[in-house]
Amino acid sequence: MYRLLSSVTARAAATTGPSWSRGRRGAHGRPGLPVTSLGWAGGLGLGLGLALGAKLAVGLRGAVPTQSPADPEAASAEQPQEQTLGPGSPHTPAPPAARGFSRAIESSRDLLHRIKDEVGAPGIVIGVSVDGKEVWSEGLGYADVENRVPCKPETVMRIASISKSLTMVALAKLWEAGKLDLDLPVQHYVPEFPEKEYEGEKVSVTTRLLISHLSGIRHYEKDMRKVKEEKAYKAMKMMKGLMPSDQEKELKEKGGKDHEKSDSPKAKAEQENEARCRHSKPGKKKNDFDQGELYLKEKFENSIESLRLFKNDPLFFKPGSQFLYSTFGYSLLAAIVERASGHKYLDYMQKIFHDLDMLTTVQEENEPVIYNRARFYVYNKKKRLVNTPYVDNSYKWAGGGFLSTVGDLLKFGNAMLYGYQVGLFKNSNENLLPGYLKPETMVMMWTPVPNTEMSWDKEGKYAMAWGVVEKKQTYGSCRKQRHYASHTGGAVGASSVLLVLPEELDPEAINNKVPPRGIIVSIICNMQSVGLNSTALKIALEFDKDRAE
Repeated sequence: MYRLLSSVTARAAATTGPSWSRGRRGAHGRPGLPVTSLGWAGGLGLGLGLALGAKLAVGLRGAVPTQSPADPEAASAEQPQEQTLGPGSPHTPAPPAARGFSRAIESSRDLLHRIKDEVGAPGIVIGVSVDGKEVWSEGLGYADVENRVPCKPETVMRIASISKSLTMVALAKLWEAGKLDLDLPVQHYVPEFPEKEYEGEKVSVTTRLLISHLSGIRHYEKDMRKVKEEKAYKAMKMMKGLMPSDQEKELKEKGGKDHEKSDSPKAKAEQENEARCRHSKPGKKKNDFDQGELYLKEKFENSIESLRLFKNDPLFFKPGSQFLYSTFGYSLLAAIVERASGHKYLDYMQKIFHDLDMLTTVQEENEPVIYNRARFYVYNKKKRLVNTPYVDNSYKWAGGGFLSTVGDLLKFGNAMLYGYQVGLFKNSNENLLPGYLKPETMVMMWTPVPNTEMSWDKEGKYAMAWGVVEKKQTYGSCRKQRHYASHTGGAVGASSVLLVLPEELDPEAINNKVPPRGIIVSIICNMQSVGLNSTALKIALEFDKDRAE
């Protein structure tokens, strides 16, 4: 009997010992003890050892790596994996710079899981840097649902309109080199774009107006009437929101009496327009994803060729007078980059990506093999997850056609922040390298432009290919608005955000600090129509809190 028990014990130890000692770890991260070290001598010890050894042998043969207890989506052993859209991918080991940010990482991870569950996103990837050092990057869910490929920091996704901020760097470099005048009519560089008129008056479209969406060039919606109704509806809602209730009531009563008395054609036209705005509910109008041009499959060989999509369309308003977000405006900017630089737009951008060390950022094309590229998803009318249709983004590389990773976006954000701040540090540290863009250029780019809007944060304005919220505090011991710059993106099957929260620096107390100083957050997601800016801002403030402590 003893010989038989010894034989069983040896077999159990042989089965479980090596794999346990090689890969399994205890709750505190220390290596688990080999089964053979559990103490087998003695009668009672022998019996307990046999029971434990047999249990381990059975339990460990098909064991899977344990998930972090901090992962709220960790699946139980009994729950089949196919029933979940995507558990969080294994946590990326934290870099040394992450020490001191464990609280911010845990709370931010929890927030991302909540957002992911709320919108039903297959996968989300997050990256955060503090003072120029990446402290956290992680993927949640799946980059490819069909093949069960988890998201990871290296996952490549569509960054959509963050591409506009990249194009701005090309324009800024050409402006700094004296090769581009931002205030000349665009025909100086691109004569293929016809001169424009508005209401019979000859008007001028400039590079500066294009950058800040003030040119009057349309977006995906071609119907000028619908766009004007929507803007009128928004203006009316804003006026109601700003007006005190008593004053609003008085104005309504007064307006009603005036309308009863007035039978002029102009008054009737205004009443009809207001009624149309009220009853047509522009707030429920078709969004960008209902517009056919978003799903173009035609390949355009160059930026000049893509202009034919919109160059002959009328302007929606007099340039400079109103704001209308326009990706087509950036297609024209790509043509301006080509003519001002003397290089193809994509070649010029690849040089910039090389300089910024953004080695995984490329234009989206179907044919090339792009490692770690995610697949993109949407929910159909039956609320089932489906693959998005094939699209060719060659007509809008400048405004929404690049692929990237959260790591590359962090590098880009830090390069911009460094250039923005380096002028403040020059007196205390003369050995600092220059920024990729000059401080005065960055200040210009991050200064809000009049007559613009920042759709993803009503507190801000659009600047030059960035949305900017300025520092503000109205009441003591109340809400304090931080200064930050960001850009969001929405594409077929993808959403994104890049947010830069600069440190509030005192130029006289810089001491031995070096730029960049602040928090950068980048989030990319393979699901369309996911608003990520407020999430990125919350995460940035969490890391800023840990940084201050």
